[in-house]
Amino acid sequence: MSLYIGVMSGTSLDGIDVAVVDFTDSDMHLQAAETFPFSTTLRNDLLKLINSGRCHLQQLGQIDMALGHAYSDAINQLLAETKIGASDINAVGCHGQTIFHAPDAAFPFSMQIGNGNVVAELTGITTVTDFRQRDMVLGGQGAPLVPAFHQAMFYNDRENRVIANIGGISNITILPADRQRVLSGFDTGPGNVLLDQWYQQHHDRFYDENGQWARNGEIDNDLLSLLLADPYFQQAVPKSTGREYFNLTWLTNTLAALDKPIRAEAVQKTLLQLTAVSLADAIKLYAADTHSLFVCGGGAHNEVLMQALRDQLPQLTVKTTEMLGLAPDWVEACAFAWLARQTLNHDSGNLPAVTGASKETILGAVYYSSKAAS
Repeated sequence: MSLYIGVMSGTSLDGIDVAVVDFTDSDMHLQAAETFPFSTTLRNDLLKLINSGRCHLQQLGQIDMALGHAYSDAINQLLAETKIGASDINAVGCHGQTIFHAPDAAFPFSMQIGNGNVVAELTGITTVTDFRQRDMVLGGQGAPLVPAFHQAMFYNDRENRVIANIGGISNITILPADRQRVLSGFDTGPGNVLLDQWYQQHHDRFYDENGQWARNGEIDNDLLSLLLADPYFQQAVPKSTGREYFNLTWLTNTLAALDKPIRAEAVQKTLLQLTAVSLADAIKLYAADTHSLFVCGGGAHNEVLMQALRDQLPQLTVKTTEMLGLAPDWVEACAFAWLARQTLNHDSGNLPAVTGASKETILGAVYYSSKAAS
């Protein structure tokens, strides 16, 4: 076996996904996977840091180290449960927690924390982190990075496919059946981030399970039009975004501009429609000949959102990646296991047609374990 571990904690902050993946003979087989919750303290610290965009340097360092410990604990627990030895794992691919993404800065950067030194030492496994920066040095957006994995795993020469990852932010990968056509992908806009934040303002839970609260609301078309008028949705590709752009402040400012009372449930339903419409509009504009849409990420479990996508794209078959052999919860974690493998094999991990980088490049910073160095 050729085992790698992928670790992903996304913009929704709903937990740490850990997947053990076997890439023997270039085929992928998911061996084990589990989601581990953040401690309340760590999740709150991450939310404060991400939402404010500022902190004392000591606080940043402490959260970086604490997250490294949380990743290590999750990895070690899954290995203990599955009785897989650390020595059997070639590498960990750890995306880290994005705390700021600035592709349009004077010196573009994307900052992920979750210290790789900690992970390599506490697991005894070579760890690859910091996947986005090198693409950005070459003029790319540094995101999305999963389309290369989508291409490797989900391409089909008989139909045009789109893979949509609906996490905190939504992104799509366009996979034409004709290999002569250029593969592309980009962030379409908010996924669950606004839905979760608005829900948390009105409930003592993290998210609207299966869209039940949104189901009770009515779409406010005036609000939806204002939200869709944001320049990001008209921006040309390649493009990427994050919580530093789409957040409660952005929503609150839009609600203030609308200047009319709207029931909280109606706002929730409208935000759900925003996710569906912005994603569907991107497919109509850039992949009008798509046959099938396969959804992964947390949004795949929101049946109200899935139905909204079907309503927006009646000519497409809309399913989850479960139909392609990989459950929607584990696609991103598996992607970073695959990217770690690319890095250790000295193979490129980015797609310039997706990110806008000037060329393909090897991604990530490698923290070798003691066994690898010996």
